[in-house]
Amino acid sequence: MNASPSAREGAETTAIAPSVSSAQFLRAVLALGVGGFAIGTGEFVIMGLLPEVAKDIAVTIPQAGHVISAYALGVVIGAPVLAVLTAGWGRRALLIALMAVFAAGNFASAMAPGYLSLNLLRFATGLPHGTYFGVAALVAATLAPPGRRARAVGLVMLGLTGATLVGVPIAAWLGQLFGWRAAFVFVGVIALVAVLLLRRDVPDIAPAAGASPWRELGALKRKQVWFTLGIGAIGFGGMFAVFSYIKPTLIEVAGLPLGGVPFVLALFGLGMVMGNLVGSRLADKSLMRTIGGVLVYAALVLASFTFAAHHVVTAAFTVFLIGTTVAIGPALQIRLMDVAGDAQTLAAALNHSAFNMANALGAWLGGVAIAAGLGWTSTGWVGALLALAGVGIFAWAVASARADARRPVAVACEGSAG
Repeated sequence: MNASPSAREGAETTAIAPSVSSAQFLRAVLALGVGGFAIGTGEFVIMGLLPEVAKDIAVTIPQAGHVISAYALGVVIGAPVLAVLTAGWGRRALLIALMAVFAAGNFASAMAPGYLSLNLLRFATGLPHGTYFGVAALVAATLAPPGRRARAVGLVMLGLTGATLVGVPIAAWLGQLFGWRAAFVFVGVIALVAVLLLRRDVPDIAPAAGASPWRELGALKRKQVWFTLGIGAIGFGGMFAVFSYIKPTLIEVAGLPLGGVPFVLALFGLGMVMGNLVGSRLADKSLMRTIGGVLVYAALVLASFTFAAHHVVTAAFTVFLIGTTVAIGPALQIRLMDVAGDAQTLAAALNHSAFNMANALGAWLGGVAIAAGLGWTSTGWVGALLALAGVGIFAWAVASARADARRPVAVACEGSAG
């Protein structure tokens, strides 16, 4: 059930692509990726610093987990709102503005005096996240050589996944050494560097002809858009159910020393990098098979964490495997481009809104299981159930698309018979 050729070209017809050399393309993707690196570091580092945050603002660790959900809620709300309101903006100017807001939000988060203010500031910081990645993916796909859209999007998302390998361990180390607030200052500095690179290296791509808020809202009329978003929002939540509480799980269950946490976080990041690279290549070859296959794989890996978490070596290896489930990201991004028609910006941004709904849902359900006394390892079962729910939505989407494809044939036959 791969998209038709016309659908595959959807992302490429939203704006006129400037002629760029291979070197210019790589510089542009690098600049876009640095922005993704900043966002990825800011999003994931808090998960490794929950005990420090909880102690500093005088709440429990599950309550500190609400900070994760607040950021994710900001992404969920910000992605559609900003994508619609900025439909007529030039893409480079929009990317720069979004990254500047993200930088300011992280600097402000570092100065938050308490629980409520930190939650509000993390919510505000999350607002530009989804629109940035959506527009960055569209720019990369527009500039990419033919037949390499998923790999171009994967290169942009490599900044996000690479953040978990490099940015998050560094930020976590800074947070443990100087306090969790230093981690957000570090993220803000990276975001400012991204602003400079975006201004210098990304071509000034105009919005598509006739772009408007109303046209972007047209994406919401397409049921395959909703199916794809549902797969991301629910099926991908399993990863966050486990990773949101990975530090206390490793320390309390596996007996990992505190100093070993950054090493395991780096393994998770390595898994994300590998999953992103492999997943984007597979998506260019067979989009829908990649989506379905990764969901089944995720369910198996997340379920195994429940047992593997009791030993340091097996826990660390399974955390690496959990990171590889991000392979579904580029595939879902391209799928949204294929089914969104001329409402590309909103659909692309909503992909990351869906991922952060997964973040909020996974963190919340994982916290519920822990608070109910089911133990730290119960997050593995929560994650596996979410992945299986994603498989169900995927199967529904496939069946619906096949039914829609048969319907015009049936109508045509009836017409000829009459």
